[in-house]
Order: sequence, then structure tokens, then C-alpha cells
Amino acid sequence: MNILIMGPAGSGKGTMSAKILESFNIPHISTGDMFRANIKEGTELGKKAQEYMNAGKLVPDEITVAMVADRLKQPDCQAGYLLDGYPRTLVQAKFFENLSKEIAKPVEVVINLVVEFEALADRITGRRMCKNCGAIYHVRNHPSQVDGICDVCGSPLIQRADDTEEQLRVRLDEHEKNTKPVLDYYREKGLVVDINATRSIDEVWNDVAAALENVK
Repeated sequence: MNILIMGPAGSGKGTMSAKILESFNIPHISTGDMFRANIKEGTELGKKAQEYMNAGKLVPDEITVAMVADRLKQPDCQAGYLLDGYPRTLVQAKFFENLSKEIAKPVEVVINLVVEFEALADRITGRRMCKNCGAIYHVRNHPSQVDGICDVCGSPLIQRADDTEEQLRVRLDEHEKNTKPVLDYYREKGLVVDINATRSIDEVWNDVAAALENVK
């Protein structure tokens, strides 16, 4: 099954992605992880991407889509993929449309997690992260056993500098500007399933699972 998952910061993409991976045994592919892996391994694409990043420039779509193509050709993607963070723009969506057809892995469903601003603000401002291992907590919904200390590795928890309502509005505006055309593009193809992600994890997952079962 070939899946795209979309939604703003704090919508629960990470949580839903983990559940999809567990239930359908397909790899969760994050473009951020993909960039880091290529740069760390010193691949040709990674070197090119690093040049642009060092110059403070955006990595061109051709390099990003080449990385995605290379990743989707790996053996663990034989049964499908869950792509997170790409495509972010309409140009990228059209690039990816051509690519996915070339490698016979077209998108089959787009899971779009929809959350009201108030709920997002609560999730974002209450989020705490381990500065060492990256584990995520929430001061009310998922607190650590010892206040301010990671359950996993015992390191201090921090609040990211951009986890504020002001920064959330900026990120949401940017997300809306870039993502709406992408969603409209896939919506015209009948691939988008909107999920109300303001609810509990179990309720959201029930709807996501049902949507994916309809695709199988």
C-alpha cells in the first residue's frame, strides 16, 4: 500500500505513522531522515544537498525527488511505503506523480490529519522533548514520570524555542499556503481522506485504519 500522510505540526503524524508501520509493515519514510542519511553516508545526492544547505539555499526539487526515488526502490518498500513530509508543494506533487508512475508505486491514498487551532496550540505549547534521545512528552497528556526528566535515558527535557502559539501561527500559515494546492491536487484524483485528529488517539486510529482497509 502506498500512502502519503499530511497534517500540520502537532497533528499526530508521528503517532499515526507508528501505528501504520506496526499494522501494515511498510516503512515510514520521512524526508528529513532521508536527507540526514544521505548526508551522513556521503552519497552523491547527499553531497549535492549539503552544498545547497551550506549556502543557505533550498535543496532543488530534482535532488529531493531523486532521493525519494532511490529510497522507494529499496527492498523494504516492496509492499509499499508511508511518505511523510513530501510532497510539500504542488511542483513536488507533480514531480512525484511522474516518478511514482515510472517505478510503478503510485500513491493510493492520502491521509490528511485535520486539527483545530486551539487543540494544536495546546499540544504544541505543552510538548517537551528529550535533548539527548529525542523522546517526546506532553506536560498533561503524556508527562514523564519525573518532572523534567526523560523516562528513557534520564536526560533533561526541553521546550523547543518554536513551540509557541506565535510560531505555530507562522508555521500553520506556511503549511496552508504550500499544502492546500497539494491536497487539492490529490483531492481531484479522489485520493484524500480527511481525518478529524482533534479526538483521542484511539478514535483517530480507528478512522485511519478503516480508511486504509478500504484501499487494500
